Amino acid sequence: MITSIHELLQKEAQAVLNIPISDAYEKAVELIVEQIHRKKGKLVTTGMGKAGQIAMNIATTFCSTGIPAVFLHPSEAQHGDLGILQENDLLLLISNSGKTREIVELTQLAHSLNPKLKYIVITGNADSPLARESDICLCTGQPDEVCVLGMTPTTSTTVMTVIGDILVVETMKKTGFTIEEYSKRHHGGYLGERSRELSK
Repeated sequence: MITSIHELLQKEAQAVLNIPISDAYEKAVELIVEQIHRKKGKLVTTGMGKAGQIAMNIATTFCSTGIPAVFLHPSEAQHGDLGILQENDLLLLISNSGKTREIVELTQLAHSLNPKLKYIVITGNADSPLARESDICLCTGQPDEVCVLGMTPTTSTTVMTVIGDILVVETMKKTGFTIEEYSKRHHGGYLGERSRELSK
C-alpha cells in the first residue's frame, strides 16, 4: 500500500504541475479586483456535486481575504436564489466537463437577468459550451482521475482547488490585503489568535 500511496501522490502532484498557465490568470485576477474590490460587487461561485463543494470552499476563502463572495447552488438559482445577483457581481463557474446542464442553464438565466454580467469558468474542457461563452476560461489540463475506476472526482477536484488558491493569493497581492485586515475577519480559533498576534 505504501508504494501505491506514493504513486497516487506523484500523480496528483504532477497534475498540479501540469495546470496550463497563461495570461488568463492575470485577466481573471484583474477582473475580480475590478468588479469586487473597486466596484464593490461580489463574487458568486457555483458548481454541481463535487465541483460545487470546491466552489463553496473558494467563496469562503475569498471572504476571509477581503473579497465578498457567496456560493449559489445552480438548482436553487432556478427557484428564486438567482435574485442574489446584483450589478457589478462576477460569476465564477466550476464544471469539469464544461457542459453540466444546471450550470449551462444558470449562465443563460443569469444573462437574461443581467446581459452585462461577466463570468470566469474553471473547467477541464476548453472546447465546452461554458468555456466558449465565458469571459475568461481557466483550464485544469484535464488530468486523469486517480480513482481506480477513473470516474470519481479526485485529481480534477484537487486541481480545481489549487486554481482557486492561485486566484485568492494573486488577488490578495493586487489588493494589498494585510494581516491587520485578515485579523478583523478572524475573531475565533487559532487563526484569529495568531493573526492578532502578528498584527500587533
